[in-house]
Amino acid sequence: MRRLALLPGEATRWHYDPFHRVSVVLKGDTLTIEFRDNSARKWVKVTPGQVDWDEPGSRIHRALNTGNSEYEEITVFFLANADDVPQPDSS
Repeated sequence: MRRLALLPGEATRWHYDPFHRVSVVLKGDTLTIEFRDNSARKWVKVTPGQVDWDEPGSRIHRALNTGNSEYEEITVFFLANADDVPQPDSS
């Protein structure tokens, strides 16, 4: 489980998502997902209380808080092994 907070303009590190996960939005209004391969960005409107189920993926990306307020979420990762890294850094 992880708790993530991003101030407006702040971004996560570049990573990929090899595991299923459930995220619960606690605060925020807009995120932008940027892809390392420079493909089109994805704008995501979020609301507190929103719950999302996410499938695994190998695309390297990062989330950028493009909203007007702090973004905060709690994520539960469904790992295969206790020593798995939920969101490995891109190489």
